[in-house]
Amino acid sequence: MAKIRRAGFGTVFNIENEKVGIGTTGKFFTEVRVLKNLELSDANVVTQAQLENYQGFLSNEARLSGNDVDLNKLVGYVRGEAYYGESHAHVRSDGSQINMVGSAHTSFSHNVIDDSSNIQSGAMGDIIIDGEFTVSSGTTYCSSVDQLTSVANFTVPTGTTEDRIHCHTAGSMRFNEELATLEFYTGEEWRTVNSFKDTGNRGRGITCGSYPGETNQIDFINLATRGNSISFGDLVDSQGLFDATSSSTRMVTSGGYNSSFGGGAVVDIQYVTMATTGDAIDFGDQTQVTYGTGASSSSTRALIMGGNRMPNSSPFDDGNDGNNTICTIEIATIGNAIDFGDLSARRGYPGACGDPVRMVIFGGYNNSVGSPLGLKTSDTVIYASHGNAVDFGEASHGGSNKAGANSTRGIWGGTSGGSNTYTNIMYTISIQSLGNSIDFGDRTVYSSGSAMASQTRLVMSGGRSTAASPYATTNVMDFVEFASSGNAQDFGDLSFDQAGAAGASDSHGGLGGF
Repeated sequence: MAKIRRAGFGTVFNIENEKVGIGTTGKFFTEVRVLKNLELSDANVVTQAQLENYQGFLSNEARLSGNDVDLNKLVGYVRGEAYYGESHAHVRSDGSQINMVGSAHTSFSHNVIDDSSNIQSGAMGDIIIDGEFTVSSGTTYCSSVDQLTSVANFTVPTGTTEDRIHCHTAGSMRFNEELATLEFYTGEEWRTVNSFKDTGNRGRGITCGSYPGETNQIDFINLATRGNSISFGDLVDSQGLFDATSSSTRMVTSGGYNSSFGGGAVVDIQYVTMATTGDAIDFGDQTQVTYGTGASSSSTRALIMGGNRMPNSSPFDDGNDGNNTICTIEIATIGNAIDFGDLSARRGYPGACGDPVRMVIFGGYNNSVGSPLGLKTSDTVIYASHGNAVDFGEASHGGSNKAGANSTRGIWGGTSGGSNTYTNIMYTISIQSLGNSIDFGDRTVYSSGSAMASQTRLVMSGGRSTAASPYATTNVMDFVEFASSGNAQDFGDLSFDQAGAAGASDSHGGLGGF
């Protein structure tokens, strides 16, 4: 129901300065104008009654049909129906003339108002738009409306990310043409609208690829139970040294390495529909040719960052300086990625995860800053707005890793400490607050193939069976519970040996918000 302003019970209209007011005193003026009925007791009205600057109300609802309605010209009511139109002159039988508002006379009594600029229109019921209706930038509606129902089409303002204007009203909405998303203003920032329906079948994790021995295999698991993986389908090409992320419906992979390709690096982004099984489909291209990327997402937007731009004679050589680029895609669409911003440092093989609002990136390699054992620094960005990353804190262990999160806690694990030396160490952070990581526990194997998370559990797949060999891959999967620190436990086995892989789930921590 619409909010209205009205005089309370027992309120009396009095006269002051030749104007009618509530609780005022003074002499009566020549005209009192009313929008509907005026009842007088022991009053002497010398001419036509008029009440200026009072508010008219609609008893139940305003139904707007067609596209020619201008709320700025809502001037009164005829038998409770909204009355629109331009002012026109009305000549009375005695030859005097008054101004009327309304495009035509009717057989009904209708309201007489001298100046439409004095009108404040209100409604006690809902405003219903029946048909196509466009609100222009100059339209003003004076009353506060709690419910606006459109039974057909309703057009909101549109523009690109760069076109965002400073907004003073929380709840304002716009369509972002660049990202194909509906956005709303919180009072402080623009965020993306998203929605999903939990059918009770969520909790699937998907993992794919491997290095060395690149493969196109895709497997899936049920995160809530323990057991071996099941075949899902195939990637477009065999690859490894990449990452993946997801919405509640799609998983997307980013870049990768295939030794049979010229130079080795893969530019493709691929996707699968998570609730089904089947082969991956081409999504588009990254902004740069990279392998060793990290990836994370909210419920609608994926961010792909870091990686190695120029392939080397060996992917383990890490003789390049890595890459500081962040690019983004809208997961529900298909198309090439666009630039988002920059990391604070160039990072090859970083680990990334996030809550619904924020992504956090830890670790990676950057030989240019003298870090043969890997970076310990971290970055963070907000999914909803483009921009460069800022510092989050420091990791307890440097190097490459994989990560997963629920809505509050992120866990990184199975790092590569450089010189082909791998660890089974896991560390954790609270995503909502900046700060350094703390120890969580140990994996059952070394390094990690991929990470898949639900709101309660993190599963890490594959890795290295020994601490010192890049070729000693394993099919082991182990898991930890987010609620309590401790060492990982056995989950089951993959259908193939795996390292340097990609994985994601339909229930990770970034899916609960904007």
